[in-house]
Amino acid sequence: MGGYFGIVSRQDCMEDVFFGTDYHSHLGTRRAGMAAYDPAIGLQRQIHSIQTTPFRARFKDIFEEMQGTAAIGCISDYYPQPLLIRSRLGTYAICVTGAINNAEQLMETYLEEGGHFDAMTGGAVNATELVAALINLKSDFAAGIRFVQQQVDGTASILILTDDGSIIAARDRLGRLPIWIGRREDGYSVSFESFAHQKLDFEDERELGPGEVVRITADGVTTLLPPGDEMRMCAFLWSYYGYSTSSYEGVNVELMRYRNGELMARQDNEKGTVADVDYVCGMPDSGTPHAIGYANESHLPFARAYIKYTPTWSRSFTPSKQSDRNRIAKMKQIPVPALIEDKSLLLVDDSIVRGTQLKETVDFLYDSGAKRVHMRSACPPIMFNCKYLNFSRSNNELDLIARRTILELEGETGFDHIEEYCDGDTQRGQNLRNALAEKLHLGSLDFQSLEGVIEAIGIDPCKLCTYCWNGKE
Repeated sequence: MGGYFGIVSRQDCMEDVFFGTDYHSHLGTRRAGMAAYDPAIGLQRQIHSIQTTPFRARFKDIFEEMQGTAAIGCISDYYPQPLLIRSRLGTYAICVTGAINNAEQLMETYLEEGGHFDAMTGGAVNATELVAALINLKSDFAAGIRFVQQQVDGTASILILTDDGSIIAARDRLGRLPIWIGRREDGYSVSFESFAHQKLDFEDERELGPGEVVRITADGVTTLLPPGDEMRMCAFLWSYYGYSTSSYEGVNVELMRYRNGELMARQDNEKGTVADVDYVCGMPDSGTPHAIGYANESHLPFARAYIKYTPTWSRSFTPSKQSDRNRIAKMKQIPVPALIEDKSLLLVDDSIVRGTQLKETVDFLYDSGAKRVHMRSACPPIMFNCKYLNFSRSNNELDLIARRTILELEGETGFDHIEEYCDGDTQRGQNLRNALAEKLHLGSLDFQSLEGVIEAIGIDPCKLCTYCWNGKE
């Protein structure tokens, strides 16, 4: 994944872009970069690793190194960016968020036409450079971005900072990721998360539509390419990745999670499967609002049975080694004994992906004196690695605990019955839940249904991407 932020202003905007980019740190863990345009200096760029040092600390000296009335920043889980590109379209900075599944094929085609790429370690090519190369094949930015949208199998949301001090923002063709435009007296902003520009005193101007491309100056926003009719917004953004204070397509993330928890509680009430529970607890942080919704609807008390110690520990998914991630997750969890000892807890999390950290947490609660731990996942079992946004580090679907458990239960023929395994009302669905509960040492386990997630979001199902749950594009 990754995030992006930019401003075009009538005054120096580096400080605001610094903070706006920092507000996207939850979307990436590996690299970050900023590019700026100043009429006297031209384009400038800085890129740093943020694997061990957060963005704010890593870029604390940026105001001494860069200045500008227009700037963009990005957080990236993969490639160094923004890149500075010199081409027949001029010199510009570019950052890209998404995933390109046919990158090798596109590179081979471009190489046949005489192009070249700077290879990274292992021979890989920076996908942002590939997108820039495709744009440069055309006579202007609008035509080049349309060409990218037509050629790329996957997702590419693009920000370009030009050498005339304007920003070109392009939402990916099917709108899987958001792009917000904000407005204030001195100029305009472009942002992934809506709260980022709101905190910097920008008012919501509008969200770009799927595939829409605009040019932003301090004086206004001009549409270069109109939005398309099709949209496949990532539903998992509301369940997990999106920040609670943001809204996408008019739907606030925090409120969606409350509704989602309420629907799960109703489902348990209807099935008569509400566990004998002392407290409902949310896995910090993104599981907490789902748990609040569950507790409110079920009239069971909500409690924080353990607290994450975050002042010094990095995010547990940041290190590349699973053992390091487990160690950090364990060190961050501080129990509240009075809320755990001899208590039956219902734990709500945003999702169950690999299950490794969940098992560590459940074992930690038992070690802290819990009598019983039940589990509710705020989305269906994840059956497919995302091929559109790269939110999963693994390319092996057997890393997904639901997939791996199906293989153990039924062999590869079980993969022909994914829909049944997702449905808790079928025998296969019950078998999966029972097997996972045993693996994870849970008193009971259930998942929100796909229909429940869609109802909680509340927009047309045809406008949502649910690939990671049902494999449907």
